[in-house]
Amino acid sequence: MNKNSESGKTLIVIPVFNEAGNIEGVIECIKKEVPYADILVVDDGSSDDTRDIAETSATWVISHPFNMGYGVALQTGFKYAMERGYDFVVQMDGDGQHEPKYINDLLNELRREDVDIIIGSRFLSGTSYKSQPVRRLGIMIFALIASLITRQKITDPTSGFQALNKKVVKLYASEVYPTDFPDADVIIMVSLIGYKIKEIPVVMYQSASKISMHSGLKPLYYIFKMFLSIIVTLFRKRQNLEEG
Repeated sequence: MNKNSESGKTLIVIPVFNEAGNIEGVIECIKKEVPYADILVVDDGSSDDTRDIAETSATWVISHPFNMGYGVALQTGFKYAMERGYDFVVQMDGDGQHEPKYINDLLNELRREDVDIIIGSRFLSGTSYKSQPVRRLGIMIFALIASLITRQKITDPTSGFQALNKKVVKLYASEVYPTDFPDADVIIMVSLIGYKIKEIPVVMYQSASKISMHSGLKPLYYIFKMFLSIIVTLFRKRQNLEEG
């Protein structure tokens, strides 16, 4: 399927794991908002009917043989986009948390502004977004760290709702992309390289999934791993980051 807009070839990348109850509705909403875009669902080893449902709705589906993690699934999408020459990529979740009506806002801002990454921030929209206390604390800590290092205000370093140009997609498809927890460490990495970042307000909803990736002690593990990843990123030379 070849759907090119006047402003560039666009791909929506949706990493999913056991989202049979949500993925069809998410895809249908995306089609209504951005009919010119291709949709790639990366099924990360789901054990339910996610793959079968996605194959009847999405433009393309890639399936991992087993669960490899959110970051790996995202990078699969970035590699696909780079190999097929997409000009813009929007990454978003398949659990209904991200509101598809904001996709055009992200893309329009990316095309209009001299920036490389547009991040959809749930904390700029004026609406309340509830999360577990430890999770919220982690977001606040890494927002502060990312803001200090990038020398610009970052409010939502963990947002998975972003629009990227092809330069960033090429970088994310390389070995320097931290596939374990690609959040604040990625923002810091691209800033060190010299890519420009901007946040715009979006509305996000609580995940409709029954099991949260941030439940139990997982937020504490996430905070620990993110600190390590940021330290590694800071010690890497800019040239090494660019070369990937």
